[in-house]
Amino acid sequence: MPSKYSPQQMLGAIAFASRVLDERKEEVNRLNVFPVPDGDTGTNMSLTIKSVVDNIQALPLSASNADVLKAITTGALMGARGNSGVITSQILRGFCEGTIDHTDLNTDVLNSAFQKAEEVAFQAVRKPVEGTILTVLRDSAAAAARAAEDHLPVDEALQAIVDEAYASVQRTPDFLPVLKENGVVDAGGFGLAILFDAFTAALSGKGEPVGISFGIAASAPKVEIEQINDWEDANYRYCNEFLVDSDTLDVSKALDFLATMGDCELCVGSTPKFKVHVHSNEPNKVLEYFLDRGQISEVHIHNMELQSADRSQRIAQEEQQARKPIGVVAVANGAGNEAILKSLGVDVVVSGGQTMNPSTKDLLDAAASVNAEAVLFLPNNSNIIMAANSACEFVDKPCGVVPTKSVPQAFAALFALDENASVHENVVAMTDAFAEVRTGEVTTAVKDSKDAEGNPIVAGDIIGIADGSIRAVGVDVADVVMDLLTKMDADQFDNCTLLAGEDLDDAALAALALRVEETFDELEVDPQRGDQPLYPVVLSLE
Repeated sequence: MPSKYSPQQMLGAIAFASRVLDERKEEVNRLNVFPVPDGDTGTNMSLTIKSVVDNIQALPLSASNADVLKAITTGALMGARGNSGVITSQILRGFCEGTIDHTDLNTDVLNSAFQKAEEVAFQAVRKPVEGTILTVLRDSAAAAARAAEDHLPVDEALQAIVDEAYASVQRTPDFLPVLKENGVVDAGGFGLAILFDAFTAALSGKGEPVGISFGIAASAPKVEIEQINDWEDANYRYCNEFLVDSDTLDVSKALDFLATMGDCELCVGSTPKFKVHVHSNEPNKVLEYFLDRGQISEVHIHNMELQSADRSQRIAQEEQQARKPIGVVAVANGAGNEAILKSLGVDVVVSGGQTMNPSTKDLLDAAASVNAEAVLFLPNNSNIIMAANSACEFVDKPCGVVPTKSVPQAFAALFALDENASVHENVVAMTDAFAEVRTGEVTTAVKDSKDAEGNPIVAGDIIGIADGSIRAVGVDVADVVMDLLTKMDADQFDNCTLLAGEDLDDAALAALALRVEETFDELEVDPQRGDQPLYPVVLSLE
């Protein structure tokens, strides 16, 4: 059964998976038991996938399927960093070799790709260890085989693989005592599950990966993420990795040599490009061996002992930072709005607003990143208040929602924030603080309609909105702003804030502010850059 997915969709899904892993790399990094350079598992895997995406994007539009597969394999090999990155590169190489004779994606091809990925990845590691990324790959490959045997549709097969990957990650502490002792799952396996999850989400059109935390079964115990800040890999001090160009290198003999130099040895690739990785106390001898057999480049030698000490000190300093009594998460679009909100005490600004509502998960992730005993949400849009209330039910600390419907309302609410008061007391006080703020928005009509008085609106007209209804219509932004202010009884207020959108330049903002001051001479006007999209002006009256 042919795939409904085009090559462009699959390449786009790879790019999306790369972006998701990059966003979550620190979450993966903090799972590592040992804070050494190879311990930056999330970063190393992310750099590997990013190199793949860069290679793909450099291809001409006329590139063949073989060219794309070569770009993936080469990009992964060239960009691989650390054990996790090198193993990831071999997984990708196996996927490519397993699909090289196919142009459509079905469950048989998916099975072929996973079986080959398992074969190639296990061949690259001389001493495979259970409870690692290789275990998660093997279990995922088994899920792919079952999906092919059951003739599942591709969407269902991919989801079955994702489910099994997360379940396998959850089981990794059962294989590695050091994981169970420290209350973590395997970082590399978790990174791989994230990649599968994000790729599947993008390809199926879901948009959001399903994996919010470890374990897909509700009954599964939650595994905490924590950094273990000791370094026990004292046998070898230096992490060595580099590329080798050689027409004569014997991989088997090279691996035998590397085994005499240290551990975590890898030599992967094929003539003439190879990637070498080893932990050793004698990097000079390692380099000499390969210099005698070819040319080396992209040499990275890290002193793991020193880097471990630096990281431990940095993490200790982070832990010493006092937790705030109350943190704030706000939703807004535009660099200017974000800067203003943060200057007023907001800890995390989630991108979103009108037509771009963040999910409950986005708000949960933001709340989890706030170093505070309690959290307040400022949704700044009526369509986001419900998601904020839902997020509050899952946040594992005291939480409240200040039901702001606009960014200017958030400005007023933040002036009433009292870190010494309770969440409930703050919600009440901050809600009272913005109650008298009136907000207006100016944008472009996207279709024919009618204003509050029944007058016709034509798509492309500039419209002014206040109190949930269209109060002003025109062809010029500044004229509509002035009309809207008049209908909002601006002369009855003391202060007016003007937030310029990304399409309104500084000169136009200054001219508008002057015009408002001259028309409403008792009104104190505060022009600011909000840089929000779609709305050239958002204004408020207090």
